[in-house]
Amino acid sequence: MSAIVVTAIAFTACAQKIDAYKVPDAVKASFGKQFPGATARWEKEEGKYEAGFKLDENTMSAVFEADGKMVESEMDMKVADLPPTILAYVKEHYKGKNIKEGAKITLADGTINYEAEVDGKDVIFDAAGKFLKEVKD
Repeated sequence: MSAIVVTAIAFTACAQKIDAYKVPDAVKASFGKQFPGATARWEKEEGKYEAGFKLDENTMSAVFEADGKMVESEMDMKVADLPPTILAYVKEHYKGKNIKEGAKITLADGTINYEAEVDGKDVIFDAAGKFLKEVKD
């Protein structure tokens, strides 16, 4: 399964898959406006709705509030395409560990973060590659 967006990271293990008909119309409408032509697989956790989907050959996910407000979206990326500062940070701080997956996260306000999955943890960086936090996957 692809990496999950930052907000969803903490509760990925207990997210429940749900049928599209159980997703509020506002959420489905917002998803359709943000990602025209995409078809989602839905999960729900802690009142938020997460859409997993493919768009232009990219594996993506997006998290929405029940009122349809998008919290963030995430696009999987090749580990080699992560910024070099992130690759160097992981090499130094997680000696002997490999990055399993990488992702680019876009928050609702347009802020870009990156995620590197290392040793069962999601390591989050800002757009410049500066370490922000580590979240247990």
